Amino acid sequence: MIGVDIGGANLKVVDERGAHIHYCPLWKETPIREILRGYSSAENAAVVMSGELADCFSSKQEGVEFIVAAVKDVFPRALFYGTDGTFHTTPVSELAAANWLVMADVLRDRYSDALLVDMGSTTTDIIPLNAWDHLKGQTDYSRLKSRLLVYYGLLRTPVSSLLRTVDLEGSQVGISTEYFACSGDAHVLVNLISSDEYTTATPDSCTPSREDCLRRMARMVCADVSEVGESAILNIAEAYIREEQLLITTTIRTVMEKYHCTRILAAGVGSGVLSTWLDAIDLNQEMGSLSDAMPAWAVREAMLRTV
Repeated sequence: MIGVDIGGANLKVVDERGAHIHYCPLWKETPIREILRGYSSAENAAVVMSGELADCFSSKQEGVEFIVAAVKDVFPRALFYGTDGTFHTTPVSELAAANWLVMADVLRDRYSDALLVDMGSTTTDIIPLNAWDHLKGQTDYSRLKSRLLVYYGLLRTPVSSLLRTVDLEGSQVGISTEYFACSGDAHVLVNLISSDEYTTATPDSCTPSREDCLRRMARMVCADVSEVGESAILNIAEAYIREEQLLITTTIRTVMEKYHCTRILAAGVGSGVLSTWLDAIDLNQEMGSLSDAMPAWAVREAMLRTV
């Protein structure tokens, strides 16, 4: 049995050997089938998704149907976890964005007093594990309203989504709204992650090296590195990180107080960053690489406990 999490940018698989993360953007011709055929020796697949929201689909339902069909071409008996907390064999609407819920389903008994914060490449899920009945049936829209989902992640968030101006040499300089640089660039430049951890495509399709991150970040003020200097570019990255940290930690504390959670679990590719900002248990330390693919791990665990 393998667990599969199909997002808009990555396809993650967990099997008895561990976690495997494949870059698989759904806004282009997607290799879902080709990737899964590499695991076709498995008995079956338990699947959860969030990629149905990709803008190559005219609706979330179209995305659900596309993903289910692609998986079933390789695993005809695949089972899909839904926001109702149960498994399905057909592309029902409940399959849309259930990846966060299956984590809560598996962890809620073990950490009943905790707030699970899963920072991925694109979003951050904020999940009170003591509120199972309230969590079931929630959509991404309802979670955005209740602040259980914030659309900021470790790697793919545009810098201009949080910054409008930046103070450079005592002047407020406007920020370009072009997709010149993203959170991955900022996190590399302030040494919160290494270039090796910048695993998604960069805005300009160049490398995640520090040199290329500097060049992309300089573009946020329509400049070259030689024009403004490295110090100014680092100021832009640091300003972004300050806004990101304030937004995410404030939201976490608000949700934690509302649901009376007493501790925080940090998971996902951004668990290390979260742990530097919060007094949190880093599940990466307890689970290793499985934490980076937690929905895939959780959907496999949820299925194994039913057989």
